Amino acid sequence: MTTPPALSPLLPVQTALYTVLTGDQNLTDMVTGVYDFVPEQAVYPYVVIGEATETPSGTHDRYGWDTVITLHVWTRHRGHSKGLRIGARVAALLDHQPLTLPGFDHIATRAEYSQTLTDPEPPGDIRHLVLRYRVVTEQTP
Repeated sequence: MTTPPALSPLLPVQTALYTVLTGDQNLTDMVTGVYDFVPEQAVYPYVVIGEATETPSGTHDRYGWDTVITLHVWTRHRGHSKGLRIGARVAALLDHQPLTLPGFDHIATRAEYSQTLTDPEPPGDIRHLVLRYRVVTEQTP
């Protein structure tokens, strides 16, 4: 490896996801915001760019990383249909789509996991869709 390893791609990945999600009119028509910190006054539905893990995955001549990032779709709805429609739009924007990552080559973004959850607290109309994506990157030579 001819150059020292770059810093973590985690912030560029988060920034790229935010840019893609907030830049899509169809998605922004469906939600009230995309956050990494939800303001107290946030109104449902919204998307949160949440937790992430990062694992080195370099090759013999390049530094690389697998970044697994979790997105959360929160809705106030009696059923999961609204959250699933938002999740489908997120998938259309991210799954197997290119990302611009300064300092890194984007190799792939793949959907890895999704799960629907119901908040048990009364009145029982808060729904949560968890989406996980794997973003594979390599340091730009």
